[in-house]
Amino acid sequence: MPEPSSSERRAKGCLVAAFLWLVILGLLAVGYRYLVHPRLSDRLARETGAASQYQDEITVAADSFSGYAVLRSEMVRADLKARKIKLSITDDRANYSGRIQALREGKIQMAVFTIDSLVTASAKLGEFPGTIVLVIDETKGGDALVANTNVVKSLEDLNTADARFVLTPNSPSEFFARVVLAQFQLNGAASKWLEPADCAAAVLEAARRRGSSERKAYVLWEPYVSRALELPGMSVLIDSSKLRGYVLDVLVARREFLRDRPELVQAVVEAHQRAAYAYSQRPEGWIKLVQEDARQTGADRLDESQARKVVQGIQWKNTVENYAHFGLTTGIDAGGIPNLEDSVGNILNVLVKTRALDADPLPGRHNTLFSDKPLSAMRSAQFHPGRGLNLVDDPSLTNVASEQVRGEKELGVLSQEQWERLRPVGQLQLEPISFGRASPTLTLDGERALSELVRRFESFPRYYLRVIGQARSEGDPEANRQLAQARADAVLQFLSGNGLSRGRMRAEVSATRVTGGEAQSVAFVVGEVPY
Repeated sequence: MPEPSSSERRAKGCLVAAFLWLVILGLLAVGYRYLVHPRLSDRLARETGAASQYQDEITVAADSFSGYAVLRSEMVRADLKARKIKLSITDDRANYSGRIQALREGKIQMAVFTIDSLVTASAKLGEFPGTIVLVIDETKGGDALVANTNVVKSLEDLNTADARFVLTPNSPSEFFARVVLAQFQLNGAASKWLEPADCAAAVLEAARRRGSSERKAYVLWEPYVSRALELPGMSVLIDSSKLRGYVLDVLVARREFLRDRPELVQAVVEAHQRAAYAYSQRPEGWIKLVQEDARQTGADRLDESQARKVVQGIQWKNTVENYAHFGLTTGIDAGGIPNLEDSVGNILNVLVKTRALDADPLPGRHNTLFSDKPLSAMRSAQFHPGRGLNLVDDPSLTNVASEQVRGEKELGVLSQEQWERLRPVGQLQLEPISFGRASPTLTLDGERALSELVRRFESFPRYYLRVIGQARSEGDPEANRQLAQARADAVLQFLSGNGLSRGRMRAEVSATRVTGGEAQSVAFVVGEVPY
């Protein structure tokens, strides 16, 4: 093959050089476009603009739930603006996976979650990039299971393979349904118990079109609960006012943000609590806030009656209640409010039992999901939410005595007639209580199971409990009845001796004789006084 001529070599050299120069010029152009030009533009903007009134900006991810209305209020923005902090709230339409991802990547500094959605989204991500710094509210009747009571009179009627829960997946309604499944005897329900609907309006439409013999519960939140109850035959089986410590909305901070800028996290917490206090002190304050928030978020417009029902279903947590949740006050001062560590444990137990999670992602480390640092600093500084709002009459007031822990009202003692008329809600799911052979004496396993019942029943402060001894169908009927009564009495004595109010419980014998293992145990049926 002949050697290329010198002219050919020069031509190739020129082409290579031209190519290299094009590459260099391209790189220079890219560098100018993305590095130099922005800096020059920023410099020009600074030189021809004014100084910002803000020193810091905090971005919070949320959705249109009314419980977050305080956080979105103009009062909170104004409070933070006075501290030269700009608050930006993004609506991600309850995309919890995207929300936790944005928190991990630092695209947002804070976010709101229900505790169950925080745990589930974090577990799927494989890490927990956020920590709870405030309990915003607890649902108190805002979520409910409603059903056609001509077919489903109590939760026990859903203990069949054809029963379904119609709800919006990945919503607080789904978790509320999971709590019911985990706590009550519904083992007969099909594995595919969830019937999905796109939104609350779709759940309501399904209830409207229900078949006359369908065993279905419709899981809704206000104002859709009230709308469902307007349908013929529909009634509430159970609502979130009967639970405590499960359906909690919380404010979460990115862990690095809390570590590096704790004063900003505390500023948001304080601003929220001051605004919540202000609305609680004004006649109809919550009603007007919820109505205005619905208009701003583009949610369904609420008339005064609808807004009132929404407000009645939400309990915004005041500062002293948050101290109790975070374990900064205990005993009598906590007013029966569960510590967040216990609430997280209970919530994770529900998620695992109903197979939303394969296993507890935080075994023995439930306390790592929240931080008491902001609230602890506020308590040490004797923070009062009314100070700075001209709502505290005495300017020398240096504590939060004007706020109180709102404990559960103690249930009244029932007469024999009232016990007979008690509306059954459902049978609690519990390991069989074991006794000595032909004896009312509890075994150690039986005592352990009852200790678990005590812990769980504290989450149902609005219910009465019937302890029902099971009588065998074989043998002497009277002797069997007496043994069943003695076992029910022994269980009642153990429960009352371990913290449950004696006035909320009654021991009795089942009218139905049973065989097998059930005859060796007792059943637990919760009930309520009929509306």
